[in-house]
Amino acid sequence: MDISIHQTFLPHTDPEASVAFYRDTLGFTVQNDVGYNGMHWITVGPEGQGGPSIVLYPPQATPGMTDDERRTVAELMAKGSYASIILATADLDGTFERLQASRAEVVQEPTEQPYGVRDCAFRDPAGNLIRIQEVR
Repeated sequence: MDISIHQTFLPHTDPEASVAFYRDTLGFTVQNDVGYNGMHWITVGPEGQGGPSIVLYPPQATPGMTDDERRTVAELMAKGSYASIILATADLDGTFERLQASRAEVVQEPTEQPYGVRDCAFRDPAGNLIRIQEVR
């Protein structure tokens, strides 16, 4: 079987703030920005990486979602407990310093985890948890 990861989805609440975070703070490239009925689906990925990308999507556009479910998702996003992603870098300390200097919301400074990785964590403008692991 030949299966690879192509895209993953993270919700956003503000397309401009999301683009600023992923493009200007993380240094990702905006690969696509599709607008429909005042909503935006924005595809971002690391510069020069032709592989997996992140689609930032408006959660209110999820088919079949009830108003109660939309409210629950909005509450979970506001608390920062709805979605997350793990990124990787060879320079965790440098990456942490750059993100901290950009005023990104720090959740955890670089830490050796008991499960064998060294990582740090931030939140994006929508509250998504962004963990960044050091790869050696």
